[in-house]
Amino acid sequence: MAKKNNINILICGVGGQGILLASEILSEVLMKVGYDVKKSEIHGMAQRGGSVESHIRAGKKVYSPLIKKGEADFILSFESIEGLRYLEYLSPKGKLIRNTQKIIPLTVTIGNAEYPKNPEKIAKQNDIDTISINAAEIARQLGSDKVVNIILLGVLAKFLDIDKKIWDDILLNWMKAKKLSQKITKINSSAFEKGFNS
Repeated sequence: MAKKNNINILICGVGGQGILLASEILSEVLMKVGYDVKKSEIHGMAQRGGSVESHIRAGKKVYSPLIKKGEADFILSFESIEGLRYLEYLSPKGKLIRNTQKIIPLTVTIGNAEYPKNPEKIAKQNDIDTISINAAEIARQLGSDKVVNIILLGVLAKFLDIDKKIWDDILLNWMKAKKLSQKITKINSSAFEKGFNS
């Protein structure tokens, strides 16, 4: 994706998937390359697996952190159907990047709602440019289900005109700041590579 005046990215999923961390890393990357960045987070029932969304807006000068409907360049969906809730925010030329992992919400478990049977079909019916990836399975193969967010950041990074070394450096600095073990650092680095090269 060529650099332009504004970049609008909506990250969504459920509590516990690392959405807020992903938005922090993404914001830092965008600031590093000179963008003015505004970020907004809506938590819902995050601690109970409720919906979580984060709006990230970047440009020469950004005044509001909230993305208007029809203006998101990317929706980064950490759960199979969560991205579908926000399709009205996606621009006509926008891209939906979705993790195919299904996390059944409490409302479905107790019978008050129904989980859509075919999320892929819904996206196709709406003519959405969609990239689907089973980030949860890749994370399991790497040995940690906590790196789904890093895998999905790697997928997003492919479409942003930002030097990959900047991503690598900021990820490494974040891991150093968290004092992660060498093993966990390696898993996170591999997770980003898997997403980037998917």
